[in-house]
Amino acid sequence: MTPSSQYLNACRGIVSAVESQVANVEKAAGWFANSILAGRMVHLFGSGHSRILVEEMWPRYGSFPGFNPIVELSLTFHNNVVGANGQRQAMFLENVSGLADRILRNFDISDTDSALVASSSGCNVVPVEMAEEFKRRGAKVVAIVSRAHSEGSSSRHPKGKKLSDFADLVLDTGAPVGDAMVRIANLETLVAPGSTVGGCMLINCIKAETARLLTIAGKPPLVLTASATVGKERATELFEAAYDEHARRLSRLYANLGA
Repeated sequence: MTPSSQYLNACRGIVSAVESQVANVEKAAGWFANSILAGRMVHLFGSGHSRILVEEMWPRYGSFPGFNPIVELSLTFHNNVVGANGQRQAMFLENVSGLADRILRNFDISDTDSALVASSSGCNVVPVEMAEEFKRRGAKVVAIVSRAHSEGSSSRHPKGKKLSDFADLVLDTGAPVGDAMVRIANLETLVAPGSTVGGCMLINCIKAETARLLTIAGKPPLVLTASATVGKERATELFEAAYDEHARRLSRLYANLGA
């Protein structure tokens, strides 16, 4: 098989893995819809490349307010690779215990909220402690991990805990141990990871199911939509209204801080 054929074939397996989890996807969407209908938010967190899944949920075309993307640049800014703000520092900070608590000190989390924490390995300290802190504050926690990779990896948490230990629901991207999925002749290591493919499919399935539930409840979401499909005026109207709703929801997360 060519490298492309290998990768696409592996992705078919990922599609099947995601498809087998539809019941849990619907369960997660139910929790998220309840938080949004209550006027609260679904908190999203991912460090490292799991940041991609946070941005896939909101804000982008086909998405809607109700989600609070928590993206720490110190954990996710990969462009420089080396030097100031380099990857070594980000990988070090991702395993600093206590940072998650400092991050969440900025938000008034309630037991009406829910959260989604993504980590391919589920073994780095900050995402594990983020889930732990969300749980401690009463929020329902959905984890997205690569189950095979997580089970084949060692936790860096002080107590050996993994993300799945603090999740009310675990969704699996279907990616293999090590994430990479393609073997090249005469190359020692595999290339081309698959966790983002499975993670983005899970994110968009959840998003679609949540939109359905909000619409059934009589609260259809304000969806960011391209002008090519609804016209420039309507697209602008939707963007402005969606951003305003996001701001109003976000303001509630600051209202009682320190009270």
